[in-house]
Amino acid sequence: MKLAPGHSATVSVFLALSTSVLALQRAGGLQQFPVPQIRSAYGYGNLDAKHEFAWSRLQYTPLGGSFGGFGRGGGNWSRDYPKADITFLAALRRLTRIDARSYQQVVGLDNDDILNYPFVYAVQAASWTFTEEQARRLREYLLKGGFLMVDDFHGTADWESFLRGMRMVLPSDDYPIADLADSDEIFHVLYDIGQRFQVPGEQFVQTGRTYEKDGYVPKWRAIRDAKGRIIVAICHNMHLGDAWEWSDSAEYPEPFASMAFRIGIDYVMYSMTH
Repeated sequence: MKLAPGHSATVSVFLALSTSVLALQRAGGLQQFPVPQIRSAYGYGNLDAKHEFAWSRLQYTPLGGSFGGFGRGGGNWSRDYPKADITFLAALRRLTRIDARSYQQVVGLDNDDILNYPFVYAVQAASWTFTEEQARRLREYLLKGGFLMVDDFHGTADWESFLRGMRMVLPSDDYPIADLADSDEIFHVLYDIGQRFQVPGEQFVQTGRTYEKDGYVPKWRAIRDAKGRIIVAICHNMHLGDAWEWSDSAEYPEPFASMAFRIGIDYVMYSMTH
């Protein structure tokens, strides 16, 4: 897992901020969107200011009907939230010239708010489900230029469950899923990533395994619209969000975190330029 020259600095430039986020999260300061604390701790200034990019995370009702909790202890849509999102945004602002909003946003599908955000991130999509209206709204979002990144689901059973929800939104006959190649443009927007490797969750520190369940091989896949633009980027058998969240941990290997940040940044820049 040797990185190209210069890429080893990808993580180190913002570890101090990541550590501060962790401290505030452990203190309970980010669990319920406390805007005053966020503004004070990180100097976000005017939270209503306009920016060219805003990060959002998809809130969905999982199978079984519970929304799950906020924060690191939460499940389903809120896994690794909010630290993973905040840390990734810190990297995006430090490593690019994108005028990104400094704080994260949660968006649902019961209204049109998602149409205000160019990029939406979803985790544990094996558990997602949609009403007919929610599926219609997500489909409209994607076909109007939105971009969905899906992360943190593993193995055969998770894949089939993910497809059940995805096909409620985009039918397979019109929107097939295809593997991405090293040469695909999305991996060369800013960073020339080339050959990729499996990015595990924090469980790697305890187990030494890069895989979970029977997800031995990482699958980098995509759904494209009629013009060939990627509208759904699928990270199966990996956990990039955990790599963002644990990038400040001495026990979590830096090459995994560095790959995760470079992938995420390339995906964001692709979503903004295609």
